[in-house]
Amino acid sequence: MRSKLFQFKTQLQYRLVQAKSVYQEFRLYDFGSYALNRLTPRQGYTVENDLAYGANERHQLDLYRTAQPRPQQPLIVFVHGGAWSRGDKKDYRFVGEAFAQQGFDVAVINYQLAPQNIFPVYIDDLTLALNYMHDQQAELRINTDQIILMGHSAGAFNIMSVLYHPQPYALNCRDNIRAAIGLAGPYHFDYKDDPLCADAFDQTIPYHDVMPYYFVESNHIRHYLLVAENDQIVHLSNAVDFDHVLNKHGNHSQLITIPRTGHVSIMGSVSSLFSRYFKTKHTIMQALEETLSS
Repeated sequence: MRSKLFQFKTQLQYRLVQAKSVYQEFRLYDFGSYALNRLTPRQGYTVENDLAYGANERHQLDLYRTAQPRPQQPLIVFVHGGAWSRGDKKDYRFVGEAFAQQGFDVAVINYQLAPQNIFPVYIDDLTLALNYMHDQQAELRINTDQIILMGHSAGAFNIMSVLYHPQPYALNCRDNIRAAIGLAGPYHFDYKDDPLCADAFDQTIPYHDVMPYYFVESNHIRHYLLVAENDQIVHLSNAVDFDHVLNKHGNHSQLITIPRTGHVSIMGSVSSLFSRYFKTKHTIMQALEETLSS
């Protein structure tokens, strides 16, 4: 009994230290993204902020329209991370700029956060945003014939969950989703009493009934799972397991390690200010080129 109690305390202490580390890392990222966005170039695209896709105050998106659209005007939909409890679209101008400069329109969305909201609200919101953009594409001056879903951390979980969920979502544009690109995503983990994200999920529901890993089905979508070489927050097994089950169902999936990055810096390295020093943006662009030429 004492051994089990000691083991429990040890695990709890480890998780608390991990949570503190994550909080500090996100504090640094908040500061870093502020600096990134202040320095992000303003040429080559236009941006329309705070477009409402629903009734809640978090139901908003920023739309970056490229000045030089590619054929068929492909659309990237980016979903931010933050352990489902933090994050805001305004911190990701550098993402919009990075890909708008490459000929893509980019939508960066907000969604409702924990602890006021729990799963599957985040996926409900993503569905609402995608259907809004698809139904209003003429008014928004975008094209949803070729959609790429992209997400970081919790956002990567969200984009995969909108595709793989025990009760499939009514996505009006499902057949137009060409690729799903997850950066440092958690796709197969037990959130029970996890200090980072326990408030984001119903603790009475086992993770086997939630994780996208368990609901994969065969489809045409190309999956790219990017993992940070030095990720201390999301375990590598998340992407390894998910890649395995995707391939088992005959889906396209690539597992790619990004050297010299951590859980947060893998996202920041997408910025055009730093992308020349890291593999992240180049890898994503290769994935996009493969997707659009397939």
